[in-house]
Amino acid sequence: MVELKYGKSKIRVSIPEKAAVSILEPLRAPVLASVPAALESALSAPLGCPTLEAVIEARRPRSVAIAVPDETRPAPLREVLPRLLSRIESGLPGPLADRVTLFIGGGLHPPADAGAIERILPEAISRGCRVVAHDARAAAMRDYGSTSRGTPVRINAEYAVADFKMVIGQVDPHQFVGFTGGAKGVVIGCAAPETIEKNHSLMSEPDAHVGRLTGNPVREDLTEAGEMVGIDLAVNFVLDADKKAVHLSAGKAALVLESCAEICAKVYGVGIEEKFDIVVASCGGYPKDICLYQAQKGLNLASQALKPGGHILLLAASPQGVGDDIYFDYVSQFTSPEEVMRDFKASGFRMGAHKAYLFGRTLINYNVAVFSDLDPGILSKCHLRAAEPESVIREWVADFNGTPRVAVIPNANTTYFYQRQTARG
Repeated sequence: MVELKYGKSKIRVSIPEKAAVSILEPLRAPVLASVPAALESALSAPLGCPTLEAVIEARRPRSVAIAVPDETRPAPLREVLPRLLSRIESGLPGPLADRVTLFIGGGLHPPADAGAIERILPEAISRGCRVVAHDARAAAMRDYGSTSRGTPVRINAEYAVADFKMVIGQVDPHQFVGFTGGAKGVVIGCAAPETIEKNHSLMSEPDAHVGRLTGNPVREDLTEAGEMVGIDLAVNFVLDADKKAVHLSAGKAALVLESCAEICAKVYGVGIEEKFDIVVASCGGYPKDICLYQAQKGLNLASQALKPGGHILLLAASPQGVGDDIYFDYVSQFTSPEEVMRDFKASGFRMGAHKAYLFGRTLINYNVAVFSDLDPGILSKCHLRAAEPESVIREWVADFNGTPRVAVIPNANTTYFYQRQTARG
């Protein structure tokens, strides 16, 4: 019997005794004794740039922009933001609330509504500062030109005109960016659709994969774009599977990313000697399984521990439904993942539709079932089989000739796998 996160609760799943079960979990790293204290330390010796106070004293900025993540990315803002705002306030030439704007960077996600804004940035931590929920399709944009890979860098104009620009975010493994964090909270979070689409179109290149920074075209494109925008300071952190901070860095975005990615790889990179016959994967609960669109990341990473043709059960509550109308409208046109793959390759990259392609890459190679709160008919339109956990696992184990090796992955949206060499005598 295993207990796995599902939405904001947990479910228990029984696996037949016939199976040989392995639990593939992230490393249990020491939790920071105090996030505010770690922030103070990081801000006092930032990576690759002067201290926050030195820059503010020298520039005397009349406006400060701070980008933070939306609800799909957990962030200890209640612990970080008050201390950060206090340090900024000491050098501003006017009241904090008149000078600082907080931007909720959701990229192409629907902009945060009033309820979401209150959950992300309650008055107690935003201290009266203006809050802008980035709307990629409606906001005015500033054009910074194009990266060397041809990505047009167009960023929320209100963020762009600020005298001092910051980004706060989490560093997590990402299926084709390598790791989240760094400039991504601005270059994707506060960007125009064409910026996001062109950058993400690089996902099909061979080196665009989880756990890779150097040589990863998607990540290198993001970093270049961030330098063009001129992000003055990044604060990034690594959270464990219980959403507790184990590392925090501040400074130049690219250096902060490298610092956090090194720790993140140790926590979430899991070595395996042999791939498994069956995988039971939980996205890791809310907000990792907030919708099917986000849950795809867990399916992709978990499949990397599975033998070709193997079975994978994904637990993804998806309280916000499918999560993207463009994806759903696109995938619903086709009768199979193979059709999706052919059409997407022939038609060219399109945001939203790309998620159907990413699902398809897994569906054509593995037997996938999903347990969620979504209607089975909706899942069927997405070419996904709805299944009750214990019944489908019993079916797969019973049909297996011999003893199946089953991997249970409690945090599939963030855990990734690499081949570990077996010891030789």
